[in-house]
This record gives sequence, C-alpha cells and structure tokens, in this order.
Amino acid sequence: MAAHGTLFSGMLQEFEGAARILNLEPGIWQMLTHPKRQIIVSCPVQMDNGNIEVFTGYRVQYNITLGPAKGGIRYHPDVTLDEVTTLAAWMTWKCAVAQLPFGGGKGGVICDPTKMSKRELEALTRRYTAEIIDAIGPDKDVPAPDVNTNEQVMAWFSDTYSMHVGHTSTAVVTGKPVEMGGSLGRREATGRGVMICAREAAKHLGFGLKGSRVAVQGFGNVGSIGAQLMADQGAKIIGVTDWKGGVQNDKGLDIPKLQEWVAKNKTVAGFAGGEPLGAKDVFKLDANILVPAALEKQITAENVKDIKAKLIVEGANGPTTPEAQKVLNERGVFVVPDILGNAGGVTTSYFEWVQDRHGYFWTEKEVNERLEAKMCLAFNAVLETALKYNVDMRVAAYIVAINRVATVTKLRGMYA
Repeated sequence: MAAHGTLFSGMLQEFEGAARILNLEPGIWQMLTHPKRQIIVSCPVQMDNGNIEVFTGYRVQYNITLGPAKGGIRYHPDVTLDEVTTLAAWMTWKCAVAQLPFGGGKGGVICDPTKMSKRELEALTRRYTAEIIDAIGPDKDVPAPDVNTNEQVMAWFSDTYSMHVGHTSTAVVTGKPVEMGGSLGRREATGRGVMICAREAAKHLGFGLKGSRVAVQGFGNVGSIGAQLMADQGAKIIGVTDWKGGVQNDKGLDIPKLQEWVAKNKTVAGFAGGEPLGAKDVFKLDANILVPAALEKQITAENVKDIKAKLIVEGANGPTTPEAQKVLNERGVFVVPDILGNAGGVTTSYFEWVQDRHGYFWTEKEVNERLEAKMCLAFNAVLETALKYNVDMRVAAYIVAINRVATVTKLRGMYA
C-alpha cells in the first residue's frame, strides 16, 4: 500500500478517538484503516494542438463491506493518492452515518480543467473511464461529480461505460442529467442537507435559523444552495467568499442576485450588493453560523481563534484540522462534521441509484421529503451518541459509522 500523507493521518486521528471509545477489536481496527483497493492509471489524451499528454488518474475503493463503493471524481492540479484515499475513507463513514447500502470510494485526475477545451475534457473522461472500467459498475463502484466535474462529465462517463458493456447502464454513476436517469433534487441535495443540519443543530442549541447571521466559505454548488435555503428559512447571509475574493453585507446579502452574478462572472468578488471581503476574512465575521464549503484544511490552528460562530456546519470534506477541532471543543463551538453535514448529496445519489435500478422515478417533492427524513434520522443518531458518550459530534459520527461497518464486518466473517 502506498504511503499516506497528512490528510490520511488526520482521518486516522479522527478514527482512533472513536475506535477507542468503542473498544474496537485490533483485527477489525486493522481492516478498517487500510484501503481495499488503490488504482493508479495513465490516461493519454490527444490535445487540440495535436500533442499527446498523459494524465495520471486514481480510483480508490476504501471499503465495500456495506455495498458498492460510492464517491465522486475530481479534476484538479493538486489531486494526490493521499487525498483520494482519505476522501474514500470519509465516504465510507459518511455512507455508514447516513445508513446507506454503500461503501466508500473516490476518484481523481491530475489536470487543470480551466485550461482544457470541452473536447479535451471529454477525451480525458472517456479514457479515464476506460482505464478503470473493470473496477466500476452499479454493483461494484458508483462514481459521481466532485470538484471540477459535473452532470456533463457524468454523461460522458455513463456513455463510455455503456458502450463497453453493450447496453445502457444508467446506474453506473449518479449526478447525471435528469434526461439520462438523474434524480430530481440531486443538484440541491448537499446544500439542502447542510441547511437541515444547521436547522436541527440550531434547534438543539436553543435558537432558530430565522434571524441567524451566517457566513459561507465557498459559493459553488454546496455553498450557494445551502446559503439560499438558509436565507429562505429567514437567516441573514452576511458574508460569502470564494477562491478569488468575497462580499459582505451586515443586513444580509441578496443570494439570488449573488447567484446570478456568479453565473456570469465565475466569482463572488466584485458583487455590488455589499462591501469587498478578503478571501481569508470570512472566518472573522460576527456570525452565529459558519459554513465552510470550499476545500480541505481551511480551519487551522492559525485562524481558528478568529472564529466567532457558535455553530459550524461542514459543507466541504475535511475543512477543519484536528488541531483546530481541539480548540473549537475547548471553546464550546458545536461542529456538525463533514460526514454528517454534507451527507445530503450521497443520500440523494443513493435515491438516484435506486430509481435507476427500478426504472421508476420520484417527484422532486418525494426526493426532498425522503432526504429530510434520512438527514434528521442521521443527525439525531449522532446527537444521541454525542450525549451518551459525552463527546463532540465528530467523534460521535465516527462512533456511529465505525460501529455500523464493524458490526457487518464481524457478521460477514473472514474470507480466507
């Protein structure tokens, strides 16, 4: 197995705290801290200028005890095997927390999609799909969109797989266009899950979303929809940042207008509905609720002291370092961890997979009602565990997840 870097080490720290409380058997501990399969592939692509460029791609299936691997594919220059392995591990725990019949997987390709044409992205997607095709399928491993991938990339992925197997397979990926078997409500699902967790956590802490001051880091799919849905509940979104800058308005930003601005300008920076806000200054805002919805390791030992919010709902994967989490705990900040906070996306991906396999599709109202029920069930299970063991929500979420995977691992027994 390849050596792991700091991101995986951080996941192991989170795992260890929960595993000790559970008194996890050493053998099960070993099994649950090693990825089942790590795939590295070379993807040669003929670029528009005629040159051939070879891209490195990864697909990691961390654990498939509960069902097929499930997890997104990201296109980014900084993709590493360590990152993809850690994200696959988090997907394992996320699916277990949400009580989905999935294991954890993740994929990534080292590339800069902002410098590639649509044709080049299609060629790369199809080649990457072909290279990992033996390891994927509706009963094996079901990819989805992630950073810098979208419905169109999933459409290419699905078509490539279908051409190889000789029949249309809609259930091989989720996050597809609705016309190709995608689910209504899927695009909004992660942001909706963030809103549901924020609402339930606020209720537990003795306040409501109405009138709450919310700061959001990252205004992609998760951050923008989460902000909109919280604003619909009466919250004031007082600051938003992305990779290029930010905007703040103490009276609350007009989120639909900000979404229109971002659709045209690809950044929140420069939006006229508020004052400029530095990309790193969102944590300094006087907010009740903070939603980190960008990338990993954003809340660190260096900037955690700036945070004034009493509730953090993690929309991104791994936005808080273990060191920062300790400080937040000492200060009594209530953190809804990523494996619960952003589980709305994979939950509705599960709904999409179910609909594809049945060939029968639900209304958006049905999807949202089922998501509401699933997210509330998961939130309450984690909260009850936190109160039972007197631990923070992150440790509690890991206790719930590890216990579910470990129980099935023991029931299935050892194949030798």
